[in-house]
Amino acid sequence: MAEPDGSFRLLGNSAWNAAAFVIGVGLNLVILPFVVFRLGLAAFGVAGLVTACLAPALVFSNALALSTARELAHRLAPAERDDARRFFATALLLAVGIGGLIVIGFVAAGPPLARFAFHLSDDSANDLGRAFALGAVGWLCQCLSAVFLTLFTARQDYRRISSINITSAVVATCSMVVLIPSWPQASTFLGCQALGFATGLLMVFVLSRLRLGEWLARPALHRGPLGDLVNVGSWQLAAQGGGLLSGQVDRYLLGALLQPQFVGFYTIAQRLEEAMYIGILKIGEILFPYFSALQRESSDRKAELLFRSSWILNVLAASVLGALVPVAGPLLYLWTGPEVAAEAQRLLVVLAIAGMLGCSANVFAFYLLAHGQSRSIALISLVTAVFTVATSAIALPYFGWQAAGWSACVGMSAQIVTTILLLRRSFSIAGMWSRVAHFVLLPLGTGIATALALRYALRDALFDHVSHWWYVGGLYCVAAAIIFVVVVTASRVGPHGAVCWRDLRVIATRFLPVRAT
Repeated sequence: MAEPDGSFRLLGNSAWNAAAFVIGVGLNLVILPFVVFRLGLAAFGVAGLVTACLAPALVFSNALALSTARELAHRLAPAERDDARRFFATALLLAVGIGGLIVIGFVAAGPPLARFAFHLSDDSANDLGRAFALGAVGWLCQCLSAVFLTLFTARQDYRRISSINITSAVVATCSMVVLIPSWPQASTFLGCQALGFATGLLMVFVLSRLRLGEWLARPALHRGPLGDLVNVGSWQLAAQGGGLLSGQVDRYLLGALLQPQFVGFYTIAQRLEEAMYIGILKIGEILFPYFSALQRESSDRKAELLFRSSWILNVLAASVLGALVPVAGPLLYLWTGPEVAAEAQRLLVVLAIAGMLGCSANVFAFYLLAHGQSRSIALISLVTAVFTVATSAIALPYFGWQAAGWSACVGMSAQIVTTILLLRRSFSIAGMWSRVAHFVLLPLGTGIATALALRYALRDALFDHVSHWWYVGGLYCVAAAIIFVVVVTASRVGPHGAVCWRDLRVIATRFLPVRAT
């Protein structure tokens, strides 16, 4: 980037976010085979269905957190402290009041509706009441934590945010190791997750009191901040709702059409792909407050930073997610066993490609949100949801389990088209389509093509040493390196090739022990 200090700060924040994610997801992925073995695929599938039923609540908590972080990021000066306190107090009241009502609704209506919608037998549904109660309490802790975390997000203090997330993940994982063998039920799994969220809430409360006590306030209703939060948050509700529907529709339909174990297969494959996808999202998440601070920059300058940031994350997505494609079968075999590998490897390939396509819109979404264009975010999300739901509704009843994941690719393709069209309306700069082709479409297209070619070329060699982690892990790293080299080489061609190479050198200078030349 042009400003080394600003770029190094962004890269440092990304590193903290990535570190927290790697540790948290690493623990999650390590513990998952243990959980599946102890619970069984049916009980694990029920836990996945309960999680999917609770997912709509994330629409509210995520929208509230994003709108609050945006408002607080604009009010960091000491002279604006009272105004910021009013926003925080209003957000906290919404979290407590509306969040409490949502929990009551889930506890009362969740179990009977789940039994009816997913045709659960008495054996698989005998734990639903506790599962919904513990899952809902965990979500409420997460919702309250999100409001307190906005104080640190607005200040781009990702070091403390990361420490909270890491501690929460460690507590949840350790509790699973201790409690699940004694009580192998879906509710135990969800209760352990809730314990991790409660730990995170306690930590963020203590840290905010110690570090930012003068910016805290008791829950209270202030009409001005309420109007601003609702104005931004209402469109975020639509956007989050569309994203939720896109991400959960396959799980809902599988639960309604098939046995819970198929939901378990889907959850395992999605968990692995989602881990990589969210890791990339977390690295780019630091761009939200950064873009919020660029309100006074020129349109050309903002467009330059936007597309260059997008290229970096697209290269990362192509390398990290693309490398899953050639090793999908052996990786699932080692991780969860031959039954899951046989059923879910094609799904993992499809979801990995969908994740690569989805990463193309992340940076643009942060930019639009930071500049108050929540209506555009909602439109992108709803268009994605429409295409995803329509594809799932057509494909799954006719083609069955093997069609799972197709809707994600169709939905993400629609998302790319919609995002590009909206960006064209936001910028009136020369060479817009050239930038879209070079910074967005080129790395993703090259990455997907290279990943599929590697899967075809390595289909026989992959199973020679399938029982060895070092072999599969080495092939994953080699595949990621090959995809990275191919994408970067392709990106050096064209009018923006020098810019891409310069940005890679800045990143290398920041993180490599030897200065890049």
